[in-house]
Amino acid sequence: MTAIAPSKLALVPFVSVENMMRIIKEIGIEKLLCELAGYIEEDFKRWQTFDKTPRVAAHSKEGVIELMPTSDGELYGFKYVNGHPKNQSEGFQTVTAFGVLSNVSNGYPVLFTEMTILTALRTAATSAVVAKYLAPGNAKTMALIGNGAQCEFQAFAFKKICDIETVRLYDVDPVATKKTAENLAKVGLNVISCSTAKDAVEGADIITTCTADKKYATILTDDMVRPGVHVNAIGGDCPGKTELDKEILLRSDVFVEYTPQTRIEGDIQQLDENFPVTEMWQVMTGQAVGRCSAEQITVFDGVGFATEDFSALRYIKQQLEVTGHFTMLDMLADPEDPRDLFGMVQRVIADEPLMAEVV
Repeated sequence: MTAIAPSKLALVPFVSVENMMRIIKEIGIEKLLCELAGYIEEDFKRWQTFDKTPRVAAHSKEGVIELMPTSDGELYGFKYVNGHPKNQSEGFQTVTAFGVLSNVSNGYPVLFTEMTILTALRTAATSAVVAKYLAPGNAKTMALIGNGAQCEFQAFAFKKICDIETVRLYDVDPVATKKTAENLAKVGLNVISCSTAKDAVEGADIITTCTADKKYATILTDDMVRPGVHVNAIGGDCPGKTELDKEILLRSDVFVEYTPQTRIEGDIQQLDENFPVTEMWQVMTGQAVGRCSAEQITVFDGVGFATEDFSALRYIKQQLEVTGHFTMLDMLADPEDPRDLFGMVQRVIADEPLMAEVV
């Protein structure tokens, strides 16, 4: 078969896992988280420009596979992501993802990228951006309950963006806590490993829950949350999965990304559909109040929304020219005559039969 060099229009920039790590290394993880947080906040502030829909989910007893699409009218982005809590015991990642960014004007993709690492970064950056508006002003200590793949990214983001100095770790699996403590040992944080969740929240100004089990759970009981605390509840991401005692929600001001999605997937799925919540874009644009008193309990019921992935895709696209860490993939058929796709194929395989002769 004759080889044909792809045209320029056939090529799409691709960021592999290796190149994503090279981008992080070149920029630096704290600087990258800070810059990414800026993109996320900027897009929250132009919330009305985006198409918005709850993610498209295919649930099974093993987990969930989801598509998360959105567009601002100029660019279209989507992420493919799974969530399978059982995977860890089988040697697989709980969450894997990839994403695409395209021009709305012609539908051509302008970026393909891994998003397993990028999702961890954008989730942490989103949590820290939200905490700027909701956490107590002099917060220095954060409890991290659930010490899996997301945990260290949260610690770095809150250190850089919110000036957290101490993290108190707890996981039902002591090996996970040991792993996290070792990873954070030399990054400028005071790291304390705790034997219970109640011990971990002692003295914490911010409590982050990032657990993985796909079930109704009570990671935080009502007595564990004192007045003035900010709860960053990010483990919820599907129906039937919760982390907070509903009594915590009933005495807190609850903030969400996109209400229709969070009522299905977040901790507020435990409550009446009329339970009042505030969307974060309203707070960031000054249309609603975030933290308003020292005694107020704030809860971010974060399930992850497509605009955050859009922000992350937009950010990585901007870094390609700066870092050069990408390859070009021959992904789009580009015949000389756009109407003659078959002719392009035929010219390449003219010396081979296209189909068996019908007898």
